[in-house]
Amino acid sequence: MLRQDAYSSWLGIEIIASKIGCVKVGMTIRKEMLNSMSKAHGGISYSLADTAFGFSANTHGKYAVSIETSINHIEAIEEGDYITAEAVTDVTKTKIGFTIVEVKRGAQIVALFKGVVYRTNKNWEE
Repeated sequence: MLRQDAYSSWLGIEIIASKIGCVKVGMTIRKEMLNSMSKAHGGISYSLADTAFGFSANTHGKYAVSIETSINHIEAIEEGDYITAEAVTDVTKTKIGFTIVEVKRGAQIVALFKGVVYRTNKNWEE
């Protein structure tokens, strides 16, 4: 999926770990990702979390599409920070899946993301 995801690749996102229902990704905050207060734009941590969410939801072998997401920003993120996002909760109810993603700088949680997906009947092909 990452090879086909130009936006995540442009952000510099790397996959750290992946298993069914759980994906951990990471990236380094660059200068062009900062807002007018010299902090990482909220969309950056959102994008990282959304990537972990989407990749995790698709580990079940079916195309999964996002139907609702939200994020809580807890701590400011600085240029040079390396942040990770890990899908830590994966609950599947029929075709609907629920995921919680923790965004961290080291051991510190900097944001919490919640997402809901719809799993289609279409299989991912290797």
